[in-house]
Amino acid sequence: MIYQARPGQVSYGEAIGILLLDSCAPFIPGDVANATTYNFPVRFQRVPGLTVERIFNHDMSLLDDITGAAIELQNNGVRAITGDCGFMAIYQETLVEQLNVPVFMSSLLQIPFMSRLIAQKDKIGIITANAGALNREVLSACGADLPGKIEISGLESSQNFSAAIIEEKGELDEEKVETEVVAAALNLVRAAPDVKILLLECSVLPPYGAAVQGATGLPVFDFVTMINHVYSAIVKQRFYGFM
Repeated sequence: MIYQARPGQVSYGEAIGILLLDSCAPFIPGDVANATTYNFPVRFQRVPGLTVERIFNHDMSLLDDITGAAIELQNNGVRAITGDCGFMAIYQETLVEQLNVPVFMSSLLQIPFMSRLIAQKDKIGIITANAGALNREVLSACGADLPGKIEISGLESSQNFSAAIIEEKGELDEEKVETEVVAAALNLVRAAPDVKILLLECSVLPPYGAAVQGATGLPVFDFVTMINHVYSAIVKQRFYGFM
């Protein structure tokens, strides 16, 4: 086989590109921003100035910077681009028009699919980093504004989660954060027993998905389920076996 170099590209083999917030927190295994989360190479690109506060406020002033960072990922050979915050949904429409690779900026993009997995009378529960910021604008950007179908629980008032992720104190107690995330999920399903499927919106929450499922008994979707799904579509595997 003969391979051709791509002008300006100095590394290869990273199918998924991930745009990162400009934040400082311990990104543990299972987090979108930890490379050991994946069974395949990924390429990270930080967007300077795109802070947690600005993304919670749906700041569109950095759209050109975000687009430039995404184009940089594309120019370095990634086959699809995602983000590390569900609220990056607000940039989805612009990026899909500007890029030549698939774009899936928010875990919330899974909601239309999830809604087809459950009965009409049942609901989707979302555990989010900030319930106040998860408004109809964000949901609509993902085709996920489904009135009467969604219940939301936020972690913004959870002491350990907030200190590590929102206030960026620089330290994360995995066990304490897991306890808070599980408590939020249990409180949600107790308050809304018709919730039959869960989504962890925030990119730092996948490490706690197994504990949430163990406590609730429900299917749990998150950023990593989405990234793995897209990867399986853009890098197809051959099958070997016998009959």
